[in-house]
Amino acid sequence: MAFTFQINDDVQFNHDEKLLAKAEQLTPRLIKNRIQPVSIVKLIDDASKLDGVGVETISSIDQLSSIKLGRDESVILDCGDHHVGFFNVQLEHNGSPQDSPLTLKIKFAEVPSELKQDSADYDGWLSKSWIQEELVHIDELPYKLYLPRRYAFRYIELKVVDTSPKWKVSFTDPEVVTVTSADGSKVNQGDFKDTELNQIYDASLKTLKDCMQSVFEDGPKRDRRLWLGDLRLQAKANYVTFNNADLVKRCLYLFGGMTTTDGRVAANVFTSPHNIPDDTFLFDYSLFFISTLFDYYQQTQDQEALDDLLPVAKAQMDVSIQSVDDQGAYHFDESYPVFIDWSNEFDKETAGQAVIIYTLKQLIKLLEITRVDTNVYQEKLAQMTTYATEQLFDSQLGLFISGPNKDVNIASQVWMVIAGVIDKRSAKNLMNNTIQKLFPVRGIATPYMYHHIVEALFIVDLKDDAINLMKEYWGKMIKLGADTFWEAFEPENVNYSPYGSSIISSYCHAWSCTPAYLINKYLK
Repeated sequence: MAFTFQINDDVQFNHDEKLLAKAEQLTPRLIKNRIQPVSIVKLIDDASKLDGVGVETISSIDQLSSIKLGRDESVILDCGDHHVGFFNVQLEHNGSPQDSPLTLKIKFAEVPSELKQDSADYDGWLSKSWIQEELVHIDELPYKLYLPRRYAFRYIELKVVDTSPKWKVSFTDPEVVTVTSADGSKVNQGDFKDTELNQIYDASLKTLKDCMQSVFEDGPKRDRRLWLGDLRLQAKANYVTFNNADLVKRCLYLFGGMTTTDGRVAANVFTSPHNIPDDTFLFDYSLFFISTLFDYYQQTQDQEALDDLLPVAKAQMDVSIQSVDDQGAYHFDESYPVFIDWSNEFDKETAGQAVIIYTLKQLIKLLEITRVDTNVYQEKLAQMTTYATEQLFDSQLGLFISGPNKDVNIASQVWMVIAGVIDKRSAKNLMNNTIQKLFPVRGIATPYMYHHIVEALFIVDLKDDAINLMKEYWGKMIKLGADTFWEAFEPENVNYSPYGSSIISSYCHAWSCTPAYLINKYLK
């Protein structure tokens, strides 16, 4: 796996205040609920769970006030499910007069294995500031502790670093104020005859809900920002579940309101303390602005949004096709990389070619709605499709090749199917060949890429293979203890973390929420 930070200090951004004002008007009201932890647990060795760490219930939460803690003693609270929100708890003094401050360490964890990790040991390439732990000093008890920071978690560890030998501390009334912009009151949970599909569907729904904040966040624990590739998939899942179209619209206006001087949208944007575009650019993510707008219009028929944002969509294609030569071949550019998946162990040119074709078709349809001439795009589409079928398809292998070394990889096949480059019968033969020659899937650790593999299987009516792959991937996360789906997961290496430690990994991540979409679209 590989990912490279981009630093593009010389990029200049436009700020379209009209579009950004519309984004601001669409800021959602966050729905708040108050919940209490349900039990007190301890960590146990459990080979069936992630990193071999599970939990065992010690007592109900009602027993919390009777537990008195001194130096190096701790208690773990289980909230029963994954939540995003704010924590508060009442602290009480027990024993002789308080002759020293209380030093308390609080850790929040999405999965039990995070609590077993020592943050001092973390030496990964992502900032350790993302680790969800706090060290507080409290001079006088009793005290109501309100932590101002928002966390994503199921488990809370309260550890006393020190008191004094004369007294101890106890805790009462622990409370979590959860936040989301997703109204789940009218959304059905899984109701399928297949128990495993029900579990996958419900965890997918919970993942999406907890990522729906003031924007569609990519991860409520870590990053907490709006990524365009994630947005495209979240929006698809949202339409068939919570159907908060205004939140999609807000996100589109945020991207559309902050483009570079050459018209590109950033791969992600920040919305706090104010709207800020990141200086990271991904070729396919920019093109997915077209897809997200196309899907939004299909869902809402919102002509105002189409009129406002179509020039931005068109600009993404105009910039992108500069990387296509006169023969219709896309050429990978390191300065504007195509993402497709985290892994850099396979060639991405053919997948990139398919993404352009896929979004060209969508742009043409949007332009036709607004009666804009599409000839130049129609010609480019025909040219690129012909090149793909005549130059990139190896008839002996029955597979698409990619790059100067004629690399054969799953992503190339999958994206050619999704883009509709070949007819359905040929596409089904292609995916059967992919299963025979390139399965089982290896070296791919993102639900983002797994989503596209599963969807390609559904598109060609390989329904059983698609369901099996969903169960092998998302279902395996559930067997390992997942309440929500993870940012990264390799079934062949279940304890894999791209950052070297579970303490920094995100276990509720936007691009993993798509089983809700896939199940609704292809199995209902």
